[in-house]
Amino acid sequence: MRAWSDATPPPPGDPATLEELRRAAAADASAVDPEVTDVVPAANAASADPGAPRPADPALPAGAHRHGDEVHLEAHAHPHVAAPDDGRPIIGIVGGGPVGLTLGAALTAAGWQVGAVASRDPARRERFRRLVPGARAFAEPASVLDDCHLVIIAVPDDAIADVAAGMHLYSGQALVHTSGLHGTEVLAAARAAGTSCGSFHPLVAFADVDRALAALRGATVAIEGDDDILDLLAEMAQSIGALPVRLAPGSKPAYHAAAVLAAGGLIALLDVIAEVAARAGLDEAGALAVYGPLTAQALGNARALGIAPALTGPGVRGDAGTIEAHLAALEVGAPATLDTYRALVRRQVAIAEARRGLAPETAARLRAELADRR
Repeated sequence: MRAWSDATPPPPGDPATLEELRRAAAADASAVDPEVTDVVPAANAASADPGAPRPADPALPAGAHRHGDEVHLEAHAHPHVAAPDDGRPIIGIVGGGPVGLTLGAALTAAGWQVGAVASRDPARRERFRRLVPGARAFAEPASVLDDCHLVIIAVPDDAIADVAAGMHLYSGQALVHTSGLHGTEVLAAARAAGTSCGSFHPLVAFADVDRALAALRGATVAIEGDDDILDLLAEMAQSIGALPVRLAPGSKPAYHAAAVLAAGGLIALLDVIAEVAARAGLDEAGALAVYGPLTAQALGNARALGIAPALTGPGVRGDAGTIEAHLAALEVGAPATLDTYRALVRRQVAIAEARRGLAPETAARLRAELADRR
């Protein structure tokens, strides 16, 4: 494990570090918490939001950088906070929404020290401090750097790069994001000599913090990043009861698309089921009570038997008459669900033909029945 308290500063003339510092001094270092929708453009940040970070000072000498009002003339290791006796890094979290709050609470319960949180939402900062005692709270993302060794960026995917661009790490620090879509490359703007980057994506639905905390136990956490941080990320996952899985480079978009189908896709399908069930006189709660156990049984069968052996229904039986009756009922009572029904039953027919022995002529007849004749 990295000795977080023994980070060695690079020499003052280290080209990579000095180039990073020059870029930081010349760039607008404005960073906002994108959980708030009224993000202020960088050019107007100082005037529109008095609490927003100020742009870096381009007048500083090459290689110099600021921490608040203090100016450092050369690169240095993170001197402000010592690692705990167990050698684990102190963690800071950027983003006080459901993901950041859940991870902060889970890691604290697992014995990690969470030293700081950053969010532009005062209510979220206060809630985080209630659930994670001892954490300091900031409005500005970069402010957590003086309180921690490892920063977790837990903000929406589209905002990670902008937040990272405002995080100018000390040598020996690490930056990790929680996106299921992006790889480490999205953190490139924050890299400097002696820093590490990675990603830590819990495969959990964060609709409710209490439920998400419970769901972490037994969940999968996809990890990816620099070699010197992967063991630490795996330890973090295991400590909260999850299973770390290392993803191959370039695979995250496909991994995340499957996750969206597994979570949001299932909820969308349940919404379709509820709409169809309403034609049978069931409200949403009734539809979930009636069809929820069947959904759980189907998932259990797939896990125990495999996907194709678990498939049942008219697509497997070749029952064109049943499909015809379904389509007629939906066309009258729930026409908005027709496309979903057709797409899913076509997929069932394809599975049955390829893996369950459905005769090609029967499959062709079912596909003809499912054709959109509008």
